[in-house]
Amino acid sequence: MQADYVIVGAGSAGCVLANRLSEDPGTRVILLEAGGKDRNPYIHIPAGYMKLMDHPTITWGYTADKDSGLNGREIPYPRGRVLGGSSSINGLIYIRSQPEDYDHWAQLGNRGWGADDVFPYFRKAENWEGPADAVHARGGPLSTSRTRDEPALCQAAIDAAGDLGWDYREDLNDLPRGLGNHIGWVQQTRGGRFRASAARAYLRPVMGRANLQVVTDALAHRVILEGTRAVGVEFSRGGTLQRATARAEVILSGGAIGSPHLLQLSGVGDPEHLTGVGIEVRHPLPGVGRNFQDHFIVRVQAHVKDIPTLNERSRGLRFAGELMKYAVQGRGMLTYASSLVAASVQALPESATPDVQALFSSGSFAPGPKRRLDTVPGMTAGLWQMRPESRGHVLARSPDPRAQPSINPNYLAEERDRRTVVAAVRLARDWFAVPALRRHVVAETLPGPDVQSDDELLHYARQFGTTVFHATCSCRMGPDAMSVVDERLRVHGLAGLRVIDAAVMPAVTSTNTNAPTIMIAEKGAEMVKADAASRPAAVA
Repeated sequence: MQADYVIVGAGSAGCVLANRLSEDPGTRVILLEAGGKDRNPYIHIPAGYMKLMDHPTITWGYTADKDSGLNGREIPYPRGRVLGGSSSINGLIYIRSQPEDYDHWAQLGNRGWGADDVFPYFRKAENWEGPADAVHARGGPLSTSRTRDEPALCQAAIDAAGDLGWDYREDLNDLPRGLGNHIGWVQQTRGGRFRASAARAYLRPVMGRANLQVVTDALAHRVILEGTRAVGVEFSRGGTLQRATARAEVILSGGAIGSPHLLQLSGVGDPEHLTGVGIEVRHPLPGVGRNFQDHFIVRVQAHVKDIPTLNERSRGLRFAGELMKYAVQGRGMLTYASSLVAASVQALPESATPDVQALFSSGSFAPGPKRRLDTVPGMTAGLWQMRPESRGHVLARSPDPRAQPSINPNYLAEERDRRTVVAAVRLARDWFAVPALRRHVVAETLPGPDVQSDDELLHYARQFGTTVFHATCSCRMGPDAMSVVDERLRVHGLAGLRVIDAAVMPAVTSTNTNAPTIMIAEKGAEMVKADAASRPAAVA
């Protein structure tokens, strides 16, 4: 099969690219996805994400390395393997992040990636449920919505935050530079009662285009290189090895795990690493798979009283009522994101802007590895350091494309990261101690009242903390020797090859990464089109 553009990965970025690049009927696009179609009903019910994180076919089944900084634990590392990728299994939170994040990207030498540069691409993507204004837009593919049916316990958390001096923000995506501690209701990638995955938003409306071919169950083996030019992708499907050739460009959108892994399988990466695992070096690029970042979440939980929580609404007759409410009205807890309230707060005195994200939930998980709500009423603050300094890696272990790469986020390797996680837990305890919340608290369950010293809190974090699913930065954008792509997302030293997904972030954004990934793909698609227009002969 042959096209102008071959895109690998139908996740958040790949679906955007397939839509935008096939807008011109004269441009042919092939989209390869290792997973299957998004038919599982839990994908489309917002709260269904709790059933999907460890799904045996819809995720890759990855685990992070035992030496990732978590007391030898090998934690699950969910990544979507289905149309829509991780946007089909995530918690639906839509936050664009602090403008300073993107200004920092530009300061690192990436022209055109400052906050003012990227803001139009958030708007281009968006179909806001309310009227268009200076922040939100209507008419884009991606449905975004306000939180509905606001629980009383979440409102109590907002009231308590006000007593701590945190500003209430009506819109968490309307964030001026220099904003201090603040809190508000999250927005969701949801249209009505259904999840707005990238597949539903961008891919489904254009599946009928004659110039777009979507190939599922297609596992990419390598990028085909002729000299220093990418000319196609080799993949397996149905037990046979096939090729998709690209007249113009190959675009990798496999995410921060898949994209560096495929580059390495193709012989692009650190020569010492590649030869060590039996892969022939085709193009030395030492930064591939390095600089890997993720947000690390630690939870503070408490049993509560005298106020409704999600725990009791998730079982018995109350849950039957929630099912009916969802079926008839498209409302209730089945439309909820993974958290309904988010706060950005400063935990360390030397930080110039908020450095901890705190997600509040009017519910709590039961003990154990499964994501299952507790049987008694509870509340949770999930806390992560916004700008971790620790860096890890994604490295192929063998030439076999079916073998999981080494995934090592290297959590808490840096001293500042360790100080931040300890300060974040203490901050959450202060929040829970404010009268608006304290009146409902029966007892802290995690970390528990016996965990008090800095060393004890750090041990708790290592023993119980986990990923926030924000894998980024493993094909870093930049002009230096350890970067992988330039500011136009072209792989350094190779023609006809780009990476367009969360892997190109030079530093992880402060908050949730799905909205920024879609923005990167919108901007990247425009760059691909502009470069093609400036070189008409590139597309035959």
